Amino acid sequence: MKTVTIILLAFSLCFLAFIAGQGPIKMELQRQSTVDSLGACQGISYQKGRVFLYGDREVGMIREFKLVNDSLVNQHQEYKLTLNDTDVINHPTGIAYNGTGPTFIGNSIRLNTQGTKWRAVIYCINWQGLLKTGRLDGNLINTIEDDACIQGTRPEYVKLDGKWYVATADYGDHGNEVRLYDPEKLKHAKKTSEKGVLFKKFTCTPWVQNLNWVADKNMLVLIQNQTEGRKWRFTYVDLQKSINTGQQQVVKVVDIDERSDELEGFAFIGDKQKGIAVTSSHSNNVNYMHIGW
Repeated sequence: MKTVTIILLAFSLCFLAFIAGQGPIKMELQRQSTVDSLGACQGISYQKGRVFLYGDREVGMIREFKLVNDSLVNQHQEYKLTLNDTDVINHPTGIAYNGTGPTFIGNSIRLNTQGTKWRAVIYCINWQGLLKTGRLDGNLINTIEDDACIQGTRPEYVKLDGKWYVATADYGDHGNEVRLYDPEKLKHAKKTSEKGVLFKKFTCTPWVQNLNWVADKNMLVLIQNQTEGRKWRFTYVDLQKSINTGQQQVVKVVDIDERSDELEGFAFIGDKQKGIAVTSSHSNNVNYMHIGW
């Protein structure tokens, strides 16, 4: 009887782990395509059927696409991140959009060739205004110095205990953190080091290029390089446990070794079985993936 109880308990724990999203996550690269006129693509934002790719061409810019039959179709909409025709968000590194709170776009600027000095800026944007006019003119609400960061900024909305926060992470090879900012306080701040802006943080592994929130799994995906600027890595972390312990609590690390270029961004498309990864390469920069849970 004792043996049967142990077996049933083990089965129950395995089943609970599976339904909680703790099973063996698998990611398969299925095919590639090339999207031009982005410069070096820096990321992707999926918003209820609309797909936005952003990059650093002659100015920072965003192009809009629609997913049709598992392929991106150009909507011939281009949004330049300029103010009075001057490049403002020249190296966009994240779009935090949730449809209800303020929208933020990150900008990570390398100040020296060694990569030891950075200027990280988060911009609060009138997103609908930007989509209407195609420029930041009249749509730039606030400019926030992300001085709480260590190296760069890449904002993404996450939810914790029923409340939205803006998560961001560092890119470098030491002291890396994921930080959660209060979006309403961030919207009005001049610096992220101001009292009340930073909610919680935890340490993480190096070379985080972007973040993606998996709401129904309560997981945060760290979109990373395996080494500086090279090879693909996806680290799935339990957000709540990571906040509780102060360091990333890894559910699964997935390396895609057949690609050696610089992974920049990733988003699930429509459901949790399909995703698109983007790179800074000028060819094969849009990559369609299948995810198994």
